[in-house]
Amino acid sequence: MSLQDELTAFFRTRYPDIPAAAREVMERAARDLAASGQADRARRAGERAPSFSLPSATGSAVSLDALLAAGPVVLTFYRGAWCPYCNIALRALQEQHAGITARGARLVAVSPQIPDESLSLTEKHGLAFDVLSDVGSDTAKSYGLSFDLPDDLAATYDSFGFDLQRVNGGHPRTLPLPATYVIDREGVIRWAFVDTDYTARAEPADILAALDTLEVSP
Repeated sequence: MSLQDELTAFFRTRYPDIPAAAREVMERAARDLAASGQADRARRAGERAPSFSLPSATGSAVSLDALLAAGPVVLTFYRGAWCPYCNIALRALQEQHAGITARGARLVAVSPQIPDESLSLTEKHGLAFDVLSDVGSDTAKSYGLSFDLPDDLAATYDSFGFDLQRVNGGHPRTLPLPATYVIDREGVIRWAFVDTDYTARAEPADILAALDTLEVSP
């Protein structure tokens, strides 16, 4: 089963359980975000990847420059541990982590959550890659991915008990679009996946295929 098949199956099982009023808010927000052109403003293949230095789940700083010094980077942005689709996608990446590292690449995941939340997520799923905290979403913004939730959707998420005020370190309205980038050692984005639909994620097989197209440096 592909990752997208798994995400779609989860959506079909769980979405009908959401109250109708909440579904209406979520569907309207999804349509508005798709029509906003946000995805078109995201960084694309062929562009230089913006640099960053972010704290890992254990508090150590991880910079893109340092990662690239050792090889290509797979950089993925997710909404948070509260998002079940993000959890499914991160587990799928963990399953292919050995294949990513075998190609000389480093996988890192970025969300707007505080490090404590990232640590809990890492331990829960046994993630072997760095999970970084972009509190305030400055890095997501530099990649053209950050957007603010509309008031009614933010209130709906509050009603679900997600507590984004706490887990996002006082920035409850700002989230990144789901996105994954393959960045070569020169810091150029060679492959990109960006979607306004939070139920859509990059297929691990496509990430591996993109890594296979990179020239191997001695």
